[in-house]
Amino acid sequence: MSTAPRAQATAPAIDEITAAQVMLDRAGFSPGELDGRLGTNTRNALSAFQQAHGLPATGRLDSATSQKLAERMGGLPPIVTYAITRDDVDGPFTPRIPADMMEKARLDALGHTSALELLAERFHVSPTLLRRWNRGASFTRPAESIWVPNVDVVEMPMPPEPPRGRRGTPPVGTTGTTGVTIYVTKATSALTVEDASGRVIFHAPVTSGSEHDPLPIGQWKVTRVFPMPTFNYNPALFWDADPKHAKARIAPGPNNPVGTVWIDLSKEHYGLHGTPEPSRIGHTQSHGCVRLTNWDIQRVARWAAPGTAVIFR
Repeated sequence: MSTAPRAQATAPAIDEITAAQVMLDRAGFSPGELDGRLGTNTRNALSAFQQAHGLPATGRLDSATSQKLAERMGGLPPIVTYAITRDDVDGPFTPRIPADMMEKARLDALGHTSALELLAERFHVSPTLLRRWNRGASFTRPAESIWVPNVDVVEMPMPPEPPRGRRGTPPVGTTGTTGVTIYVTKATSALTVEDASGRVIFHAPVTSGSEHDPLPIGQWKVTRVFPMPTFNYNPALFWDADPKHAKARIAPGPNNPVGTVWIDLSKEHYGLHGTPEPSRIGHTQSHGCVRLTNWDIQRVARWAAPGTAVIFR
């Protein structure tokens, strides 16, 4: 009996909300993790897309918005097949990520927990929805064909080699654009990148601040950009830290507390960064910094460069 991996004969049925989430993501108006639900993040992305394209900003998926999204998609289907590679399944993985920061500090890396998590993050989709589209798939066999959202895949940044004689991970250059401004808006829990004319060229949901650590309203600047950062944990900076905790170094990886990119700001101890929990973006509070999904912060890093204005409002 043959055990060769097989693709599903036909694409799984997807509803208009899921299709719209994929099209929004591809157009640069991220709804966060693609989950097939018309939640706050998706409504905000729809509203931002509508406003940017001269449509009434209702946050509803009306016919005019669907037509404009389809135009931006350029006739491409919302989901496509993908053949799993050897690299996808070989890891290395970190099967168990402890919740305690001191236990995290004992790990050499905070990688993906599995190939399924890796693939879900690569294609900006919830693992639950990815499984639903691919019933019977193992997500562990090279050449196995699966259905995935047709998004622009953002390559995972690699940590640069530290120069001899220095400690830590050095900052890297980016393709920052003169005149671009990054805004974080507390009222909508959204980050936007705007060009010199004020045109929104990227939108994404964020988690920013809390009652204990409110977003520091004001104008700041990017100072440095770090891919795959090490997180230097200081319990003194966290109101809810365990009093038994001490300062610790948390190894890099997509499940690091600050994800795959840290964009350092001129406001001390503050930055824009990724997250190990994409499903929680826009739905929970942070310790003051601005969190995005790893794929969204990787997109923001395309514009962030030393000196880029960042306005919290």
